Amino acid sequence: MAQQVLDETAQRAIEQFMEIDQKICHFNNILGLLGWDARTYAPKKGKPIFAKAKGTLSTETFKLSVSDEMRGCIEILSRPNVFNQLDPETKACLRERKKDYEKSKRIPADVYNEYVVLASNANDAWEEARAMDDFSHFEPYLEEMIAMKRRFATYFGYEKHPYDALLDEFEPGLTVEKLDPLFSDLRQKSIDLLNRIQQSSRKPRTDLFNQNFNVEKQKEFAQFIIGKLGYDLEAGRLDETTHPFAMGINTGDVRITTRYEPDNPRMAVFGTIHETGHALYEQGVNPEYEGRVIRRGASFGIHESQSRFLENFVGRTQEFWTYFYDDITAHFPHQLSGVSLDEFYRAVNSVEPSLIRVEADELTYNLHIMLRYEIEKGLIAGDIAVKDLPKIWNEKMEDYLGVTPPSNRLGVLQDVHWSHGGVGYFPSYSLGNLYGAQILNTVLKAMPNFYELIRRGEFMKIREWLRENVHQYGKLYTPAELIRKVTGEELDAKYLVDYLEQKFTKLYDL
Repeated sequence: MAQQVLDETAQRAIEQFMEIDQKICHFNNILGLLGWDARTYAPKKGKPIFAKAKGTLSTETFKLSVSDEMRGCIEILSRPNVFNQLDPETKACLRERKKDYEKSKRIPADVYNEYVVLASNANDAWEEARAMDDFSHFEPYLEEMIAMKRRFATYFGYEKHPYDALLDEFEPGLTVEKLDPLFSDLRQKSIDLLNRIQQSSRKPRTDLFNQNFNVEKQKEFAQFIIGKLGYDLEAGRLDETTHPFAMGINTGDVRITTRYEPDNPRMAVFGTIHETGHALYEQGVNPEYEGRVIRRGASFGIHESQSRFLENFVGRTQEFWTYFYDDITAHFPHQLSGVSLDEFYRAVNSVEPSLIRVEADELTYNLHIMLRYEIEKGLIAGDIAVKDLPKIWNEKMEDYLGVTPPSNRLGVLQDVHWSHGGVGYFPSYSLGNLYGAQILNTVLKAMPNFYELIRRGEFMKIREWLRENVHQYGKLYTPAELIRKVTGEELDAKYLVDYLEQKFTKLYDL
């Protein structure tokens, strides 16, 4: 059957839709740059005024996304006789913009502006509260933020649990009903494995990290390692911040940050590798998608799969450190004197319940996420009050990990996410581990010499496989569609469970 010719009205709608899509993307590029500046080098005294300016631009962007022009374009392009003739990229852009329109249209513009300003101010308050170890300084901002997110959940609508509305913002289609059994199985098997590890007589040597590692040398090594991993430094930069993050301004400007601690070099090494995984994703999206909503990653969970893939499935392997060990010992000859490659490898893979999520080992990391997930569900459902968070946090840490934070800075104040409204984001980290392990299973079939490539430092071949199979597509596919396309299966927790079991059974002679 011959394809129909689109009429003039449909052609104009396509052109206008693409113009609006591009304009929103350009505004978001600027907002991303503002966000990066606010979290890195912006002067403290100017931040409140800066927050209002950012709120103004965000509101204008928001208005554009829910404008009558956007509505008109969506209505015309959604007509079956028009939609069926759109190319796959435009269909995907329409899917994303239509979803945003239908959700955002329910939020009054003045409420959205209030939210943006609150998020900026709350982030500053969190940084101050964390520095002072004073939860009460952050508490009123968090009270407002949780109240705002509850309003958003009501605006968006949900069928069973208000948290579903917020989860969908980060992982489309995900619900509490789907996530609970995934996490329940992973939690139980992780705790069982942790108990067996703690009973093992074979303990890795970790005292080698209990000394001073010069921060300038850490910076040198971080710059060295990201280049080797394929991060294009002509299209990005590495900076320092309180909480590491990656920021994709556009395909030619993808920035990452990290944190350096003199007595904890693992923080910078693995934090930098993690953010590089995010950056490789952003740098690998099809450049033809620039200026379109599909230039971003498929979801936060898929994005985390790429950062966790690089950090853990590549960066914590023995082959990785076989390649890099001479380099790290050259940077820290005194600290690593007499430390064998095997001792170092076992040390960076040691399993021990800890207070800080970003410092957690591969196994217990998911328990940190589940703790936050349970708290977020309670906050949004109204079962947990913000004022009780320090107490509840500590109780859950003891229940999940067997440790109790001695301070709020090392407990409930450790993460930035709630300050900028990222309620519903935390599950993405464990979803990233789940997606990543399933992708690894596929990679090993496609590249049987995967670990040999790592040992030889041929990271570009691994990057290119990921770019071809995951990165290039951006948001062209939904998360569920993408994981099926890459692996041929629905998301399944068994791959992560099996990976953890095999790795740590060998490491600890279980």
